[in-house]
Amino acid sequence: MSWHAANLRRRGGPRIGPAWLAGALLASVCFAATVDASASPRTYVVSIEGMRFDPPMLTVHRGDKVVWTNRDPFPHTVSASSHAFDSRSIAANASWTHVVRRSGSYPYLCRFHPTMQGTLTVQ
Repeated sequence: MSWHAANLRRRGGPRIGPAWLAGALLASVCFAATVDASASPRTYVVSIEGMRFDPPMLTVHRGDKVVWTNRDPFPHTVSASSHAFDSRSIAANASWTHVVRRSGSYPYLCRFHPTMQGTLTVQ
């Protein structure tokens, strides 16, 4: 036994065993992984091509960025039915970026071509 451990025992100080130390280390690693995963927002790309959104359904997290890129030769919009977001007109070969802030499910469509529909789900 080391001098430090013996001295703590004589004074009635805390006794830290290997099991406690292993548990504390595991908890700190899990916490760090959770904080790191939620701390870095991701960027997702939705392609607008052939009169459709691809992918038509996308699930992201709050703080993530979604970029809609118009690859069609004419303009489109990305307009949420709930009015939570609206790109206005996205010209051919242009894009629009939206950073999601609120959780929920957001159906959206192109106001110029209402048969073009998608859903953005934010967790």
